[in-house]
Amino acid sequence: MSHPIDYSRYQTLSISRRGASQSVLDIQMKAQGPGGNGKLPTAGHEGHAELAEIWLDVGRDDSVRCAVLRGQGLGFSGGGDLSLVQDMTRDFEVRTRVWKEARDLVYNLINCDKPIVSAMHGPAVGAGLVAGLLADISIASKTAKIVDGHTRLGVAAGDHAAIIWPLLCGMAKAKYYLMLCEPVSGEEAERIGLVSLAVEEADLLPKAYEVAERLAAGSQTAIRWTKYALNNWLRQAGPSFDASLALEFMGFSGPDVQEGIASLRARRPPQF
Repeated sequence: MSHPIDYSRYQTLSISRRGASQSVLDIQMKAQGPGGNGKLPTAGHEGHAELAEIWLDVGRDDSVRCAVLRGQGLGFSGGGDLSLVQDMTRDFEVRTRVWKEARDLVYNLINCDKPIVSAMHGPAVGAGLVAGLLADISIASKTAKIVDGHTRLGVAAGDHAAIIWPLLCGMAKAKYYLMLCEPVSGEEAERIGLVSLAVEEADLLPKAYEVAERLAAGSQTAIRWTKYALNNWLRQAGPSFDASLALEFMGFSGPDVQEGIASLRARRPPQF
């Protein structure tokens, strides 16, 4: 029997319960600014750590049968806060800590025994996108804008790309979108197999909650063991992921990331 989880300690995630039995955990990444209106959720020091840790609590909580992950405000996820990225380039201890969090985020998601549903709208970038695409059922609005922004920043596409993109959409598409940092609409993401479903934005949350409640009402052993078996494909790709993450974080100590940060702050194309 698990002990009750105190979800109120999470500062960057808004967590509530849904469904007839309150067994669906609704996890919303908070947007920046008062009320979150007109902003995007971004992963700063605290947010990055919490997004990695939450899946351990979901796994420990026997009262949870399914989790839904969504974003507040203008989109699903705006990626890493530039102040965090800047700190990673300057401080070895910060870089090492964030590397561990990035590793744990992927493996905690894969190893969480509860099914996870993501609902992506607007921009979906960075740490949030890791969780969005590694969710067991990924649902995007047709107008969502999925971008792996690593090469634009001047570092290798680490985080999650090597472990999941080739499996979902094939190596040719993965290389095209990851190396060129090309955006993928939710509609196109569904067509190439990058997400499970694409729906109209007005239907996004109703569909995500419907799927979550169906999963919560199903045989928990059957669903969880199916997830475990399927995720062995991802565990087999662990060495490729570990290499990509190491190469990404080696890039944070190099010169290109400085130009990447400067160009993002100035809202101009980078000059590598």
